[in-house]
Amino acid sequence: MTMNKRQRVLFLCTGNSARSQMAEGLLRHIAGDQFEVFSAGTRPVGLNPNAVTAMSEIGINIAGSRSKSVDEFAGQQFEYVFTVCDSAKEACPIFPGGGKRLHQSFEDPAAAPADQQLEVFRKVRDQIADRLQEFLRNES
Repeated sequence: MTMNKRQRVLFLCTGNSARSQMAEGLLRHIAGDQFEVFSAGTRPVGLNPNAVTAMSEIGINIAGSRSKSVDEFAGQQFEYVFTVCDSAKEACPIFPGGGKRLHQSFEDPAAAPADQQLEVFRKVRDQIADRLQEFLRNES
């Protein structure tokens, strides 16, 4: 009996409230059969409701997600550790247990003016989806 082990991916951001949560939901949705997907933050602050809304608009439910600290994953092995903001890249220059390190900084949608936030969340969601499609073409 052969067991097909899925590769483990960790998305890191500062607050684990938006970008890393959306990346986790997107990769799980488009390639969850290939990967075990997780996300965490260097200083978790709670899931942003606009991230939930932006993802639900494309049929992905992340409402049950919670912000997690990177410390929860200490000692675990990952084939890929993907930082989605420069702050997380600087805070975690080396992630013990991490395989290949990938980085792409995305705009912080929560920093946009309140009346533009949902629009920026959608833009960042789509940018992350594009980057993940590129990742799947090049890495898997």
